[in-house]
Amino acid sequence: MNSEHRTARSADSTGPAVRGARERARSEITAAIKDEARRQLAAAGAAKLSLRAVARELGMVSSALYRYFPSRDELLTALIVDAYDSVGAAAETAARTGGDPLARWGAVCAAVRAWALEHPHEYALIYGSPVPGYAAPQVTVEPASRVGLALVGVARDALDGPGAAPPGLPDGLRPEAERMAADLAPGLPPELVASLVAAWSQLFGLISFEVFGQFHRVVEDRDAFFAHAADRLGREAGILPSAVGSGSVAGSGRPVTGSGRPVAGSG
Repeated sequence: MNSEHRTARSADSTGPAVRGARERARSEITAAIKDEARRQLAAAGAAKLSLRAVARELGMVSSALYRYFPSRDELLTALIVDAYDSVGAAAETAARTGGDPLARWGAVCAAVRAWALEHPHEYALIYGSPVPGYAAPQVTVEPASRVGLALVGVARDALDGPGAAPPGLPDGLRPEAERMAADLAPGLPPELVASLVAAWSQLFGLISFEVFGQFHRVVEDRDAFFAHAADRLGREAGILPSAVGSGSVAGSGRPVTGSGRPVAGSG
């Protein structure tokens, strides 16, 4: 009988309620570890992130923390994935706003900038200098793609309506543009994909200049400046207001051929 009672108690100890409590406790401790790690990022930077220091601040022994994150790199990876997911979610929400494609493009750009200004240390972690000795694993690739895919989604919608005019493409760049289109955005014209990649990189250049202080004593009204710059990036990429027909080069009003090149002698 005693053996039966012990067996029953053992079964109860691993029942759904107990497992659920353990999972909640693990989730809470994991969140606390990452919160403390973010505080250390803000104070000292990613290169000085230390599992021992995190454990000490949380009142844990290092061996206990290693059960959650076996190495500094695994903790860094978790922080990087969280940051990419956070800014990606902001971009995706903005992409679903109403308006024409160019307005939605501007909304995505503004959302990414707002996130960066609100989370400068996390922005620095994912878009700043590489962390010495750290190599990002494959698990970071999908989260890192979310902002770019939000912009691609706006471009796809623009192309389906009267809101896209891919700019011309030099012949020497066409093979690379075709490769990028096949890899990054199947179904989109190579001209548009090449312009989107350029605009995507320039967007983060704009944001990085602001986050890291390069606009100090250069740009005073940064909201207005960013809105103008983001609008120009969209137009140069071929994203147009709905009122502008898709048969012209962005910003020029010049008709284009099916390949995206301006018609000779037009304008």
